[in-house]
Amino acid sequence: MADITPEELEQIEREFHSGPGTMNETKEFADPDELYQDLVDAIHRYHPSADLSLIDKAYRVAYKAHEGQMRKSGEAYIIHPLCVATILAGLELDKETIAAGLLHDVLEDTVMNDQEMIDEFGEEVFLLVDGVTKLQHLHLTDHNLDQSQKNAERLEMQAENLRKMFLAMAKDIRVIMIKLADRLHNMRTLKYQSAEAQLRIARETQEIYCPIAQRLGISKIKIELEDLSLKYINPEAYYDLVEKIALRKSIRETYVQGLVDSVREQVDGAGIKAEISGRAKHFFSIYKKMVNQNKTIDQIYDLFAIRVIVENIRDCYAVLGLMHEKYKPIPGRFKDYIAMPKPNMYQSLHTTLIGPSGQPFEIQIRTFEMHRTAEYGIAAHWKYKEQNNNNVTNTTVSEEEKLSWLRQILEWQQDMSDNKEFMNVLKSDLDLFSDTVFCFTPSGDVMNLPHGSTPIDFAYSIHSAVGNKMIGAKVNNKLVPIDYVIQNGDQLEIITSQNSRGPSRDWLKIVKSTQAKNKINQWFKSELKEENIQRGKELILSYAKSKGINFGEINKPDYQEKIIRKYGFHDWNSCLATVGHGGLKESQIVNRMYEEYQKDHVVPTTDADILASVGEDGQKPLSAHHHSKSGIVVKGLYDVAVHFSKCCNPVPGDEIVGFVTRGRGVSIHRTDCINIMNLSVVEKARLIEAEWQAGAAQSLGSYLAEIKIYCNDRPGLLVDISKIFTEKDVNINSIHSRTSKQGIATIEVMFETKGREELNALIEKLRQIDNVLEIERTTG
Repeated sequence: MADITPEELEQIEREFHSGPGTMNETKEFADPDELYQDLVDAIHRYHPSADLSLIDKAYRVAYKAHEGQMRKSGEAYIIHPLCVATILAGLELDKETIAAGLLHDVLEDTVMNDQEMIDEFGEEVFLLVDGVTKLQHLHLTDHNLDQSQKNAERLEMQAENLRKMFLAMAKDIRVIMIKLADRLHNMRTLKYQSAEAQLRIARETQEIYCPIAQRLGISKIKIELEDLSLKYINPEAYYDLVEKIALRKSIRETYVQGLVDSVREQVDGAGIKAEISGRAKHFFSIYKKMVNQNKTIDQIYDLFAIRVIVENIRDCYAVLGLMHEKYKPIPGRFKDYIAMPKPNMYQSLHTTLIGPSGQPFEIQIRTFEMHRTAEYGIAAHWKYKEQNNNNVTNTTVSEEEKLSWLRQILEWQQDMSDNKEFMNVLKSDLDLFSDTVFCFTPSGDVMNLPHGSTPIDFAYSIHSAVGNKMIGAKVNNKLVPIDYVIQNGDQLEIITSQNSRGPSRDWLKIVKSTQAKNKINQWFKSELKEENIQRGKELILSYAKSKGINFGEINKPDYQEKIIRKYGFHDWNSCLATVGHGGLKESQIVNRMYEEYQKDHVVPTTDADILASVGEDGQKPLSAHHHSKSGIVVKGLYDVAVHFSKCCNPVPGDEIVGFVTRGRGVSIHRTDCINIMNLSVVEKARLIEAEWQAGAAQSLGSYLAEIKIYCNDRPGLLVDISKIFTEKDVNINSIHSRTSKQGIATIEVMFETKGREELNALIEKLRQIDNVLEIERTTG
């Protein structure tokens, strides 16, 4: 990066994020009164009323409430709520929302109570602030928990916190807008957080907040959140991209300006009033295209799109005709989101054309109202209440359609008690990479479904009763199989019968939409609950019998209650039903109950046991503990062969246990070894106590250990890892690396170490390497 200065890189970032309230207007260590004046100016740009008394009062209360408080950056805390309010003003929201943005930390961080806020600002502002306060500490993702926690506690926490978030959104959607503005400013100042916090917050933003902003259509916020997330999740790729774009700046500007001038000439010649500009694709969009299409930045020509904004829909199609007459369109790259809007209300015409130099470029054509909706999404429909209806342009998207997605989420919450299922359905539906296919009902209504959907998805999108009674389908008046993949423009008719036995389990492998999968699963759970309960009982009994466990002894209310709490069920029958339809393994239930049973039924040591363990002279025989060259003390065995298991590679300092093998002596394992934890009851009888003798680290000099390192792949990663081993004077025996399609590298390293202390120090040093996400020891 020698050719590009930090100032030039920063300038490129600013160019890609321009407009009111975005990255180029962020002011660090600014004077609060100056920032407040910026906020007032931003409001006056879209609101003619001079009465900002509510906002002025909110600023004075927030200023006093946060007086003396500082952020990690060292600036006064009041800067944060001011910036949040400015972002909300950039979305042209009402004064109640902006006042709530100024006050969103007051209830939590200061002495002002609920009633005082209601008295000062009214019920509406209080409810917005209260809604945001309740969402303040929802950690929706946490990548720092260990593996066992990830499987249960993390999932439980995620699901519960997301439920709270969507309930808050349902009460007033402006709550999540304030939360998005709060997250955006926190992301802008994320550099002051620790590296661990940066990664966690950036991931949470990318996985949850970016898709929510996308779903609500607020591209103004979504774009910047995506880029800032990429900046901290994969900084090397981010800055490499910024640098390469900076190096192409002059070429890009000349190319884009030439296209803008050419398009303006055509539009002006037709007498159409329009605003024409070149719009940059944001960094995450370019990065995604490079990864998905395996291209370099030099191979991507449509880094910019030409945007034409006109006064009405008729002019949109007129401009489209002019462009297709002037430039050759690329087949299959035309999308009419005006006739068929996206679920988040987005409307525009998209077409990709061949430019004068043979390079493709994209052009987007929309009205001013469509552009407003594209930038602000659902926020475009909030205006100051004192504005009358004559000042508000009508939108082509109904109020009912605006919140249909949120309403669907709330229905899922009521239908699903299983947190794992709720999370899977939700994350699938939030997936911002999914594409959409448009089709028609027999009456001509437009339906939008995920790309790859089938007639089954279509049936359930109409009503669950239609899907449950479906026996066939027609597409364009022709019978088709139920796994037919719907194409854009297809007209579908579902054939139903009251004699239908309901959906098949095979349908779950065919459908693409989360809505259809959820409704099919709900049918099986409700219609076949008794059957699933009985099947669950049979599976559990069969497993217990195969492991030599008397299920009658462990099937007690106390142990059932522990299972119910662990997996979030309402009652024991719900647990059995889940096992019956395959949502949970019977082994998980039986093994957990047996563990709890064993805790309550520890066999006491008797006098006879004590006498048997000592010799005739009352002293323990020498064979009770034997010091061996292996550095292991095995209780009750003398002169026995001891070897270390290769599945978990124990080292001095680890908690260990011995396993008496057939003909190979005692195998030493770590107590957290998966192979030990999954032993049957019969095999567990062959476990024997073992411990490290004093000075074990010096017995053999070194012990084998193996770790797995998970990281975002990048050039030079293996070199950096090897360098740490060299610095620590640790000998590597083997190293294996593989990279997933998502760019996550898994590196397995086997090496020699003197014990747990040295091992932990090495792991801690490895964690400090850039792009390393997690490190774990092998456990079988």
